[in-house]
Amino acid sequence: MASISIEKVTKIYPNGFEAIHELDLDVADGEFMVLVGPSGCGKTTALRMVAGLEDITGGTLRIGDRIVNDVSSKDRDIAMVFQNYALYPHMTVAENIGFALKLRKIPKAEIKKKVEDAAAILGLTEWLDRKPGQLSGGQRQRVAMGRAIVREPSVFLMDEPLSNLDAKLRVQMRAEVARIQRRLNVATLYVTHDQVEAMTMGDRVAVMRAGLLQQCDKPQVLYDHPVNLFVAGFMGSPAMNLFDATLGEGAATALVGSQKLELPSSLHAIRPALKSYANRPVIIGIRPEDLPVAGDEPAAIDEAVYFEGDVELVEALGSELLVHFTTDAHRVEAEGAKDADSEGLSAGALTKGGEGVARVEPRSQLVVGRRVRFRIDPARFHFFDPASGLSITS
Repeated sequence: MASISIEKVTKIYPNGFEAIHELDLDVADGEFMVLVGPSGCGKTTALRMVAGLEDITGGTLRIGDRIVNDVSSKDRDIAMVFQNYALYPHMTVAENIGFALKLRKIPKAEIKKKVEDAAAILGLTEWLDRKPGQLSGGQRQRVAMGRAIVREPSVFLMDEPLSNLDAKLRVQMRAEVARIQRRLNVATLYVTHDQVEAMTMGDRVAVMRAGLLQQCDKPQVLYDHPVNLFVAGFMGSPAMNLFDATLGEGAATALVGSQKLELPSSLHAIRPALKSYANRPVIIGIRPEDLPVAGDEPAAIDEAVYFEGDVELVEALGSELLVHFTTDAHRVEAEGAKDADSEGLSAGALTKGGEGVARVEPRSQLVVGRRVRFRIDPARFHFFDPASGLSITS
């Protein structure tokens, strides 16, 4: 087994386009690392450089203790699972899984055992004599994974392996892939543009934008403590509500549109740097689930802050309501973050240019066109510098 170490790796194409700029990323032995970002951010290019399918312009790439910058793909001891399954239609499942071993002239008995072991892990035992055309999409993807597993590589690389599946099957396969990776305990670099997939699967998640690594951490840390506007807007579905605001004297208030929010001293204790933004513009962020309707909160909130909006649309999802509302505040769109993809929730498809969305209790009594009052825990606010986009954290 091995780790992956990417040290200031850069990729510049002959036309001068810099796809990756000094990427630093470490994937520990046995770790499931997810590389996520919008289309064109460089995540697949980074994966292909690790695989040896793209040349490295600068920097150092290690697999285990070995520098592999100039090592051919076949000699890197990796296995890759692609978006398209690339199965041989004329071969059975067993023959597809064991094909790479056959090319390496592994004895037939050993191939048979390795194929059967992989099939047992993947739940494919009863399908070993079938052809790919007789399988579902999820089963074909498992065959592609089986072909990688039997090689017993030091590193797994996965490039959007679930993107061709329907939404329900993708959810099922997310759990399957994560379970299999933990059982095999092999360093895995997994690329996706779906931030829900990233959050649910990765031990850690690396967020990329325009060839630059924005933040790498555990999924919950990314969600709760985004380092900048892009990460805040990209991670989460529906996305974080971001509004232009102006802090008042001593940063004791925030003017959001025509609404003046009282910011208690407890907030300043958490974010002392806010005081340096007194009488200055900021961007204020609120996660949809941090906007409970006043009176519906499961527990009392000390020093609560109230925020109002007009109900524009209510989506009933059974376990919750998504309430789209409008205010006279100016909504900020984190550049590039709206390219995030996820299933099941409407991530910003508001009617009539609506300004925000709240995730509330399913039996909240809300009427379209009426005013709604949210009661917010001030500790749940996020603040960003409008010039740099960086989080105001301390």
